[in-house]
Amino acid sequence: MDAPAPLGRAGSARTLNDMDDLFAPPAAGWRRISPAYAMVLRARMLIGTALVIGVVATVLWHAVDPRWAGALIALGVGYAGWQWFRLGRWVRAWGYLERDGDLYLSHGLWSRELIVIPYGRMQAVKVESGPLTRALGLANVELVTASLQSGGRVPGLPQRDAEALRDRLIAIGIGDQDGL
Repeated sequence: MDAPAPLGRAGSARTLNDMDDLFAPPAAGWRRISPAYAMVLRARMLIGTALVIGVVATVLWHAVDPRWAGALIALGVGYAGWQWFRLGRWVRAWGYLERDGDLYLSHGLWSRELIVIPYGRMQAVKVESGPLTRALGLANVELVTASLQSGGRVPGLPQRDAEALRDRLIAIGIGDQDGL
């Protein structure tokens, strides 16, 4: 009779490192998105936080008590600081791997996610770039698949990498249609 596996820190038979293997790419060649994408996310976060906190703090200042407005502003600054560092880690957690028959996507800090998209399920490739991403020379590539879910998205790629990925995926898609 085999001995039971040793318990990990969380009380399960798997350790945290074993769980990281679950989200590891199947081979070498794992690619990361551009670190500059963190600046896009940080700018969006700062604008959104400033707008929400500004409006609510103004209402509190005039309708309730200026001390409540000051407390809300302090909380907003703390939230923005925490998000600033978190968004950098979030960008570093993104990765993708192109293989012969599928595309692997992995992301997430607390809740990790691994998506495997077979090229045969791909229906369309979308490339988008908003004003902030264009200013930094970045673009997002999205795969639309034959499933009910959205497929996969690779955000924050340098423009040349996004163009190359788009072209490779389109070429693969055209090749897959030959058998139809």
